[in-house]
Amino acid sequence: MSRIATRFAALKAEGRGALVTFLEGYDPDPATSLAILRGLPGAGADVIEIGVPFTDPMADGPSIQKGGLRALKAGATLAGVLALVRDFRKENAATPIVLMGYFNPILSYGVDSFCNDAAASGVDGLIVVDVPPEEADEIEPQAKANGLDLIRLIAPTTDDSRLPRVLSATSGFVYYVSITGITGTKSASGADLTAAIPRLRRHTELPICIGFGIRTPEQAAEAARIADGAVVGTALVDALAGSLDEQGRAKPDTVRKVLDQVRALSEAVRGVKKAA
Repeated sequence: MSRIATRFAALKAEGRGALVTFLEGYDPDPATSLAILRGLPGAGADVIEIGVPFTDPMADGPSIQKGGLRALKAGATLAGVLALVRDFRKENAATPIVLMGYFNPILSYGVDSFCNDAAASGVDGLIVVDVPPEEADEIEPQAKANGLDLIRLIAPTTDDSRLPRVLSATSGFVYYVSITGITGTKSASGADLTAAIPRLRRHTELPICIGFGIRTPEQAAEAARIADGAVVGTALVDALAGSLDEQGRAKPDTVRKVLDQVRALSEAVRGVKKAA
């Protein structure tokens, strides 16, 4: 099985949901980014999403946009993010890593070369925000050939006629976008999520993770109880941003502050049992 399937199977056996963390690669600099990345599993991250910085991140809210700009200023490239993954894999062979971003950098890199290099670097899955299932031929054959899961975003507005098509083109896990809008701007209610997840389960046996708007330990615990995991990004990017000096540089306690936030989220997620 893939690392993603193996991890979710183990969590299911434990009777708990996953904590999926998101941070932009290279934010605020390569060394700090790698230090945080290496510390995430020990702090309680079950799956790690790494954002590939891009100049036009249409799905991202202000916090993640700023994180991406910091990363680009620090010299972030798609090749550089793959190098981060290779460095991480020298010490950790088990934690799943998913790259999340947009198609333009992949197209510029070359789709065949990217999928080959991503798999060789230790990437397990891809979330390409702006490639819908109707355009999956742009990357799906190359991803499958290299054992990379293609994880799809499902929105509250995805209707029942479209849902099977999107889910049939999904592997690894399903990323349920809990709100209509961009990342980190608002949160869905527990009642909304409780109503939404069974509709997805009727069409897929894949794990379902809830993201966009999950900021607090309490919200993460609720999402992990209702579904199979909680994705937290903006809160971690904000914790990182709040730790920087006036010039946007990392301070001695930057890594610790971000990982402390992850520990609090993990403790909350591990403290609840999944809904039957």
